[in-house]
Amino acid sequence: MNEVLERRFTAIGARLSLAERPWRGAPRIDVRSDGYGEVFDIRFDGNGREIEVEVVDVLPSERHLLLLVRNGEEKSKFLCGHDERHWFVAAVPETARGVSGVVSAKIALQPAAVQELIARVRPKDQFRRRNEAYVRQGEWFFVPAILRPEPSRSQIRRDEPLSRGRGKAHVMQYAFRRGGRIVYTSHRNPTGISEAEYQRLSSNQRKSGGWRQFVENPEVYAKGSVRHPDHATIHLATWHRVFMNTEQGARAMRHVAFLD
Repeated sequence: MNEVLERRFTAIGARLSLAERPWRGAPRIDVRSDGYGEVFDIRFDGNGREIEVEVVDVLPSERHLLLLVRNGEEKSKFLCGHDERHWFVAAVPETARGVSGVVSAKIALQPAAVQELIARVRPKDQFRRRNEAYVRQGEWFFVPAILRPEPSRSQIRRDEPLSRGRGKAHVMQYAFRRGGRIVYTSHRNPTGISEAEYQRLSSNQRKSGGWRQFVENPEVYAKGSVRHPDHATIHLATWHRVFMNTEQGARAMRHVAFLD
């Protein structure tokens, strides 16, 4: 089985480091580097039932494959491939239906707003990093937007980081956020409470809780250059709405150690 999987990864020009069988417990999938370059690394924590791993689709010309991991009744799918300069792995959301190959996995990773725009614009290649519908850099999609009114100078932030919460941040030359919901977090409430709930706290609770205010799920817009050490810099002449791909919504994301 190891040899079969290794051949499938070799078909897209990648190397695979895979633990010897039996494979038991939660998988951990990463892209690491050794003396020979980057390598996909798949390991298991050894606790629990035996795991099945297989490659269900390979597109050598695009250097992508779809990996399936079965843990009893639970199935997890991972898109593995090459993007610009490096190999990557992305968990496919379990809610996406009909994901049976590389193409359908790519579609499942596109946010709903991007899929809707693609259906209207019908770009020549809906997966190119720059097409008639969007510009993409890694896991981030930038969609042309018309802002009325335009943000004021005081609302625009320079060299603003864009991050999914881990890994190296993308840096937007100009950024603007609007909308969203104000939440308050503390060490006892790390996921946050609403502004109404915060106002119901006593003055002592508000003073002693170590509270911090955040804006949850705001609309994010970018303009100018967007930089990242692992990707080519993109340039946006006008304001673009920013969307992240859907991998954060996948339960299987907990098995991915890869950091962009």
